[in-house]
Amino acid sequence: MTEAHIFALGLALACLAGVRAYLTVFGVGIAGLMGWVDLPPALAVTTSPWVLGTAGALVVVEFSADKIPGVDSGWDLLQTLARIPAGAFLAAAALSDDGQLSTGALVMGGGAALGTHALKSSTRAVINASPEPLSNWAASVSEDGVALGALALVFAYPWLALVLLLGVLGTGALVVYWLARWVWRRTGGARPRTA
Repeated sequence: MTEAHIFALGLALACLAGVRAYLTVFGVGIAGLMGWVDLPPALAVTTSPWVLGTAGALVVVEFSADKIPGVDSGWDLLQTLARIPAGAFLAAAALSDDGQLSTGALVMGGGAALGTHALKSSTRAVINASPEPLSNWAASVSEDGVALGALALVFAYPWLALVLLLGVLGTGALVVYWLARWVWRRTGGARPRTA
């Protein structure tokens, strides 16, 4: 891989960690363990049975918690402590040739993970405010699908994965804006003035 591909890989992994950190770590570990990709030395830790077992168990917990309105927002708040550091680590580890994590890569990865995490969390807060219960399931299943699809693409075509991921994030930001406006109007945020 060229340096540009490795950069795209690191940034894409950080973005994915902001949405589904445990699934991303589990996917990276499985890809390395099965020999599908040659992981940089700093990412080799994800192939550990302990890391894979813990990440796999947390994938199941997150998959369940993310489908329950209200619980998903609490889970997102708690996961701020995991997603941003995971994104920082994945980006820095992907960009590290010698196993040393650079500060710049850690900051870049943490920033990317923070951006996707903030978008996901704000989307869920808006969706939970809407009166229709199926939208939460649809959003969660969509996030699962995007994370799995991007994870499958990220090692083979990191630039394509990054472009698609950023496109989905941009679309998601527009949807959040439109949903927020709709909820604001429906809940009486825009009341007519009385004289």
